[in-house]
Amino acid sequence: MASKATDILSAVNDTADDTVQASVRVLDLPRNNPCAQCGEAIALPAWVEAGERRKSYLWHCRMCDYRFETIAFYAEPIDRDDALAA
Repeated sequence: MASKATDILSAVNDTADDTVQASVRVLDLPRNNPCAQCGEAIALPAWVEAGERRKSYLWHCRMCDYRFETIAFYAEPIDRDDALAA
């Protein structure tokens, strides 16, 4: 499942109640990742795609217009219900 980071941000900012839940929470996104080419910090990924045991992030540097992808692999399947232990 893919999600555009700007769509997630606008969905969070536009809704005051909990009726709309994004598949990727803004607080869970990696932040300030350095550009792989020029080293400039990139605030948020431009695109997020989640799979059973991985998450892919597409980064776009506005300073040098370089785009690259990072992938996080997990040993266990990703918990999608966002339930917290009591």
